[in-house]
Formats: sequence, C-alpha cells, structure tokens
Amino acid sequence: MTEYKQLLRDLQNKIYHPLYLLHGEEPYYIDRISEYIEHNLLSEDEKSFNQTVIYGKDAGYMTLLDTLMRYPMMSNYQVVILKEAQQFRDFDHLQKYFEHPLRSTIFVICHKYKTLDKRLKTYKLLSTKGVTLESKKLYDNQVPAFIDSLAKEMELAVSHDATELLAEYLGNDLSKIMNEMEKLSLNVKKGTTVSTHHVEKFIGISKDYNVFEFTKALALRDSVKTFRIVKYFEKNPKASEPVMVMGMLYSFFSKALVLQSREANPYDMMSELQIRSKPMAEDLKNYLKNYKAKETAKILNLLHEYDLKVKGVDFAGTEKSVLLTELAFRILN
Repeated sequence: MTEYKQLLRDLQNKIYHPLYLLHGEEPYYIDRISEYIEHNLLSEDEKSFNQTVIYGKDAGYMTLLDTLMRYPMMSNYQVVILKEAQQFRDFDHLQKYFEHPLRSTIFVICHKYKTLDKRLKTYKLLSTKGVTLESKKLYDNQVPAFIDSLAKEMELAVSHDATELLAEYLGNDLSKIMNEMEKLSLNVKKGTTVSTHHVEKFIGISKDYNVFEFTKALALRDSVKTFRIVKYFEKNPKASEPVMVMGMLYSFFSKALVLQSREANPYDMMSELQIRSKPMAEDLKNYLKNYKAKETAKILNLLHEYDLKVKGVDFAGTEKSVLLTELAFRILN
C-alpha cells in the first residue's frame, strides 16, 4: 500500500504533521502507524509528560481540546492519540482546532472499521490541514503479495506453495497474517525460504489436511479423501475451526451456483467472482462436472443449517467436529 509505506517512511525520517486521520475498514495499517507513533516519536522521558492516549467512547471534547492546546514540557512535541475514534461523536466541536492546529501537538485519530464521511467539513479540514490515510481491505488476490512483502521485512522468503497455502487459509485478515508470520520469524532462521513444511510445523496448517483439500475432495466426490480429512480435523481441532470451515465452504458453493446459473467457465470469471488462484478455479471446474445446480442449491441450504448448529442453535452436543462428518455425508449423498 503506497500511501502507508510513504507515511511510515516520512515518520521514520522525522517528518511530522500536526494532524493525522487514519481511517478505513482494514485496522492493520491504522494499528501499524499509530503504534509506530506511540512507541517512536518521543523518548521514554518525554512520554511521561507529553504523550496522551484517549479512547473515543470515553472522550469529552472539552477535555480533549484542553489536552490538544497544551504546550509540550521539555520536548519539541506532545503526542495525543485518539483510539477507537469511530465512537467519538463530537468532531464538530474540534473544527476550530482543525483550522488552526498547534504545530507542537501531533494529534492522531484512529477511526477503525469504516471511513470518516468524506462529505463532512471535519474530513475536509483534516485532509487539508493534515495527513489522511484510508486503510482499505485487500482483495483476496492481493494477499500473496502482502505475505511476500511482510516476509521480506522479516528477512525471510516464502515459497510459492507456502504463500498460496497461507493466503488461502488465512484469507485477507491482515492482523492474523501478521501474527502467523511473526511465529515463522521466531522459529525460522533469517534468510531461510519458508516451505509448506515450516507452515505445517509452526502454524499448524497442513498442506494435505486443510479446508481447501476438504473442499477439493468434496468437489471431486472423493469420499475416501473427504472422510480422511474429517478424521484429521477431529484429531486436530485447531486445524479446522468449524465456523471458518462453514464460511469457506459457503463461499465456494456460492461461486459454483453462479457459474452453473451462467453456464460459465471458472477461468473466465476469476476476477468477477474473486477466485483467488488457478487451483481454486480448477476445483470449481471439477465441481461443475460432478454436481447439478439443484444439488448446489440444496448444499447451500445444508450449509446454512449446519452453520447455525456450529454456533449452538438446535445443537446440544459438545463435539462440533461430528457436525462436519454429518455435513460431508449429506453433501456427498
């Protein structure tokens, strides 16, 4: 993300601005920038008197204004960070400050999970008088490049197969990817090329027994492989969080139904349907050979039923892994 990298580079070069608006659906970039500012702009001695963290839900605009208008003590700057700013309701009362912010105050607004309305005067002032970063969710097909970039920062390389395995299993949750990559960086020597073996050993994602191989086996109507994977899931519950499995299966079968309704080739609709890789397109192609549209519609109803069960609705049992066995049996039959 170009804007994020440029903003981080400016901060590292001690180019500071009085106002920062960090907003958008993806919290990862917001957290990275705000954490850098919180931990690096002031020395430990300076932080005692000159760094304030306030949460949007608890912030009163008068107290916040008083804090922003203070002058730093024994420092060139004071830092004020407003976290969870999406819960702050009094931005209108700060507009006069936004028009003439103190150069000695660095005010960081962390507005997570959604953008600040760009039609508002508040946004226009912040974008004119300060720096704004819109943190957008990555598309699935952008995740492999993100993983490779993160690995490079950690002085690692990741094999193509390992990148695809991580991308498909972790999806576009960048914070989760960061956490798993940090596990690899702690366990794999710098300069090493991370393989699927490393991913399985240190993260617990098996290249042979995962939700993607499970989906592939269902698509091929390969009952032997399907139930072998289900058995693995039963013995390794961390490898198959049922809610995640249901979500991924629903995504796959929904794409299949669209392809069936249009009598389309998966390879021709990779972009439109966000089919993230050629192996997934191949799985869908195999699925279309083995299932009819009316079967897919029934499967989607089954997934809705079992999704409720794994969430505890109409299911009193404690072993949720048995639900995957039932679901697989009903899909195949």
